[in-house]
Amino acid sequence: MIEHYDFGEIVVDGKRYLRDLIITPNRIIANWWRKEGHKLSLEDLEDVLHEEADAIVIGTGYYGLMEVDDEVKEYFERRGIKVIVKPSREAVIEYNNLVFKGMKVIGAFHLTC
Repeated sequence: MIEHYDFGEIVVDGKRYLRDLIITPNRIIANWWRKEGHKLSLEDLEDVLHEEADAIVIGTGYYGLMEVDDEVKEYFERRGIKVIVKPSREAVIEYNNLVFKGMKVIGAFHLTC
């Protein structure tokens, strides 16, 4: 579960992260970076493309400035994985709600902008 989020920081299971990260049901990929900082492409999610999940929650930043390429949404939807894209504050709440319901969730969070 995500315990706290604010501009530039997120706390997951008691550990504080100051850079973007991806959370899967089994691991955390810290210091996640994208080819283009404020645009998310399928290539940027290479590490989780074959993860089993019910949903992927994408946090687009504190102010929601990160764009998500349509191919990202289309790829996960084709696999039957629900795609949720929201500013990171809202995405954190959505992520926690889905995990609380027992769903397998991938979370990809941009922490600033």
